[in-house]
Amino acid sequence: MIWKPHVTVAAVIENQQRFLLVEEQVSSGLAFNQPAGHLENGEDLISAVKREVLEETAWKFIPEQVVSIQLWRDNPQAASFLRVCFTGKVYAHDANQHLDEGIIQTHWLTRDEVAAKQSLLRSPLVLESIDDYIKGEFYPLSLLKSSLDL
Repeated sequence: MIWKPHVTVAAVIENQQRFLLVEEQVSSGLAFNQPAGHLENGEDLISAVKREVLEETAWKFIPEQVVSIQLWRDNPQAASFLRVCFTGKVYAHDANQHLDEGIIQTHWLTRDEVAAKQSLLRSPLVLESIDDYIKGEFYPLSLLKSSLDL
């Protein structure tokens, strides 16, 4: 068997010290997460995070920087995830847009409100990413290179 991590993207989106999170139905119940999802075949990372934010929140997203690149696994028997976390700005919200399947609603929460939901976070990466953002850990988008279909 060949080991391969799942490649995902996520977005830390802040407005007036509140962070955009999605409340979603997962196999274990309700969870809170940044707008996030899997990289699709033929898609670059920036396109993926724009798509995921739009599908999960109905906000258009402009990525500005990379917050972190995280490798995470819940336990030795679980799948591994390579997660590229972005930050940027949202604009043009469409309140009539249907959200992705499983998304219950979106929330703008303070860091402390997110921390108070620690047991409901999709993974520890949610709060870790917010803390990295608050610390000012940012990297330029030029860090990412795509050479698809050359």
